[in-house]
Amino acid sequence: MVKKELLNILCCPETKADLVLEGNYLISTDKNTRRKYRIEDDIPVMLIDESEIMEIEEWTKIMKKNGRES
Repeated sequence: MVKKELLNILCCPETKADLVLEGNYLISTDKNTRRKYRIEDDIPVMLIDESEIMEIEEWTKIMKKNGRES
């Protein structure tokens, strides 16, 4: 699991937006890009080319769950 201290300093490499932890992923709080970065062996893979773009409905649900109303 990603430690809170690390999560506090990481940001989306594309937009510099904050990230929220959701399972084995870090999700960008940027509504326009909705990037999803996987975590492998407790190490975030913060490569834009290896990220996924989330559907708006799924992204909105995760933001609400984490207190990040869009």
